[in-house]
Parts: sequence; C-alpha cells; structure tokens
Amino acid sequence: MHICLFDIDGTLLDTGGAGQRSILHMLEEEFQVSAPVEGIPTAGRTDHAIMVDLFEYFDIPNTSQNRKRFERAYLDLLAEKLKEQKGHVLPGIKSILESLSERAHVDLGLLTGNFEHGARKKLKHYDLNHFFDFGAYGDHHSDRNDVAHEALKQIQKRHAPELVEAATVWVIGDTPSDIHCARAIEANVIAVATGVYPLEDLRKCEPDYLFAHFEESEPLLSLFQSPH
Repeated sequence: MHICLFDIDGTLLDTGGAGQRSILHMLEEEFQVSAPVEGIPTAGRTDHAIMVDLFEYFDIPNTSQNRKRFERAYLDLLAEKLKEQKGHVLPGIKSILESLSERAHVDLGLLTGNFEHGARKKLKHYDLNHFFDFGAYGDHHSDRNDVAHEALKQIQKRHAPELVEAATVWVIGDTPSDIHCARAIEANVIAVATGVYPLEDLRKCEPDYLFAHFEESEPLLSLFQSPH
C-alpha cells in the first residue's frame, strides 16, 4: 500500500497570495498593527510558527486568547481573499488526485503547515477537499517535523498495524521543510519546484524524486503502481 501525504500551498495550489493577504489584513483589523513584515519566512512553515513570529515582531502578547483571535479573524477573511485573488490548481494536480483516489492500494492524506480549517477552506474553494479523508496540520506545532509525526499517528489509527508496517509512506511537497519532515518519519519524499524554491535548492536537500512540475502526470503516477 502507498500512503501519500500532500502539502497544499505550492504543491496542490497557488492561491495568489490569499493566505498572506488575509494575515496582513487581519493584523490591521484585529490587532491594529500595520508595517512591512520583513524576515518572517512563510513557505514550508506552520501557521502556528508564523503566528508566534508575528506576535513577537509586533510585540503582541502570545496568549491563548490572542492566538484564538488571530486564527478566528484570519479564517473569517480567508474565504473572501480566496475569491479576490486569482489563484489556481497547479497543472496536473486534478488528474493526479483523480487517478490516485481510484486506486484501492493508495490512501491520500495531507501534511501541511496550514491551520486545519484554513487548509479545508482552500481545498473546498478549489474543489479538491473530497480527495482527502485525513491529515496533519499546523494548528499547534511550530516544527514541521512534529506535524509529520502527527500524520504518522493518523495513519496508525486508520490502518491495521501490519498494513502500516508494509506500507510505503510518501511526502509530496515543494519546500526543503517537506523533505526534512519526511526524513523525520522515515518516509519517501517527492519534491516539486512549483512553489518558491527552485529546482537546484530542492536537489541539495536530496529528495528521493524531484520534479520541475506535475504537468505530465504519468511519471509521478508510475511510482504508485499496484503490488499485484
């Protein structure tokens, strides 16, 4: 069995910056702070880690109440920004997910830094949500490796131990963080240069397979053949 854990932003979707615009707009509306945010990377990181960095940057107390305010206000704006921004499903993704979802020996999940509700909003907007029954998200963890370990727990809950032991787990993503977190759970990793990281940067991280894009779906699909 193959268990495929997909990242979202830069791997499945380009939202046209809807997430970042939602965060900046939300900071103005909810916390009354506005400034050019420099030195806070977002690609490959969890929403929790980005939130903590922003609190520090703007000197906002990192309290449970503020974290709830941040997430609620961000999610309220996200649906609106998804409609405003000209995003799209990345080339080849729809046909890849359709093909894999029809294979009984493949289980599709998410391994993403997005808040869970944010991830689902993005996937619903682009009509991809129904492909994914389970996932691990960036609600509580700053370290992407911890999200990967959470994904492993989800897999162990879904499948019998002997099936999990015999399964091949794959992480599919577009950043060095996706590659590193796959290694943290001893998963195979497929990197694709459809996000902000160029091919050469990803190659240095030594993924098992590296693609410039998924426009031709067959090379990727051929990795998930039935064992019979």
